[in-house]
Amino acid sequence: MSPRDEMVFVVDDDARVREALGELLESLGWRAETFAAAADYLAYAKPDLPACLILDVELPGINGLELQKQLSRDLHPPVVFLTGHDDIPSSVRATQGGTIGFLRKPVGERDLVAAVRAAIDRDRVQRSARTELIELERRLAALTPQGREVLPLVVSGLPDEQSAAELGISEITVAMLRSEIMQKMQVTSLADLARIAERLQIPVIRSRR
Repeated sequence: MSPRDEMVFVVDDDARVREALGELLESLGWRAETFAAAADYLAYAKPDLPACLILDVELPGINGLELQKQLSRDLHPPVVFLTGHDDIPSSVRATQGGTIGFLRKPVGERDLVAAVRAAIDRDRVQRSARTELIELERRLAALTPQGREVLPLVVSGLPDEQSAAELGISEITVAMLRSEIMQKMQVTSLADLARIAERLQIPVIRSRR
């Protein structure tokens, strides 16, 4: 993926900063969109691309930290904060909020590029993880109700005999369901199935007998 397939959003109320950052980012190959206020950024229809949000701390209306807090309730690009002055308390709050960096204006090109690159790389990893989880949830939904009932027992490592006793069904049925689970979850080993179950937060069930 080339930089032109990656987005950088800039939210800063200083027109000179917006213009300078937009031009720099575009010159480096990224697609850049700039906004003067948080509301403008929130209203923008964002393309489905790996992205970074460069966010000024001091903004009219909703400030940068409040916007970060608001965004944390939903999916959003990793944040790189900008500030015109040293602000240790804000820096700590931003770091705790899961940001990539906290940079002081005027920002050096090297520091900015490094922070943007790290943010986009993180966003790509998070996007990949979300896509993988959606696929795993699709596979889980394809199981029959009985298959979903047997799955926690299978990943818990219980023998078919114990699983059958737990559910009040035959061992042959458990074996058939186990085969269905392995096929529909697209795994060839119990270890792989257990890793998927952990991703899906399927609890391990121990025999009650």
